[in-house]
Amino acid sequence: MRFISFNVNSINAYLKKGLVEQVMQYDPDLLGIEELKLTEAEHKDFPFQPEGYEPYWTVSKTKKGYAGTAILTKKKPLSVHYGLLEEKYDDEGRATTLEFEDFYYVNLYTPNSGEELKRLSYRMVYEDDLKAYLKTLMAKKGVIVSGDLNVANEPIDLKNPSSNHHSAGFTDEERAKFKELLAIGLRDAFRELHPEERKYSYWSYFRQARKTNAGWRIDYFLVSEDLFGKVRNAEILNDVFGSDHCPVLLDIDL
Repeated sequence: MRFISFNVNSINAYLKKGLVEQVMQYDPDLLGIEELKLTEAEHKDFPFQPEGYEPYWTVSKTKKGYAGTAILTKKKPLSVHYGLLEEKYDDEGRATTLEFEDFYYVNLYTPNSGEELKRLSYRMVYEDDLKAYLKTLMAKKGVIVSGDLNVANEPIDLKNPSSNHHSAGFTDEERAKFKELLAIGLRDAFRELHPEERKYSYWSYFRQARKTNAGWRIDYFLVSEDLFGKVRNAEILNDVFGSDHCPVLLDIDL
């Protein structure tokens, strides 16, 4: 099966650019989309419904045109869940989970700690809640997690680590929480398969960051230990444009 995850930074804006074929040429079985920026009024009709796919999505209910996650799937899920335990964070549309016979697929848009780290304390609570949620799923069957996790784990994962040491996405606190998440039995698919490769999935719109490749790797596929032996490929699709992120891809025998 092929999974793709993509932070589009507004699904409607992305669709207007006519760039959908860039993603769909990879023919994913499941496509996770983050940062939909849809309003509740648009929740009834998902704007992107390619033939053969069924969309499942959730939007922010607290802030117009903010956050939101979706999964488009060729295969009908056994169940669908929004948010984490007790639907936490579904008010911001942070998580969509589909259950299949042999695995769960969780697509996430992790909160950014923000300017001057104003949301760092909120982010830390979210990280603990996310870990608890994934542990409950992993106790039942294998788990595949994707999305914009808003953290660069190691210096290799961003162009300028020294000048960003106290920046959102590369603080000691965020990186420690990411390592705690991996420690419950998750593997970072791209880094495991490409241990020395410097490749990024996000570039700021400022200062022509994508042109100079001054990027960050903050979009991931995490795979539970029991499924990781089935992973065949993990890539970052730098040739796909239209957002400040690019998609990430996972091929796995399921």
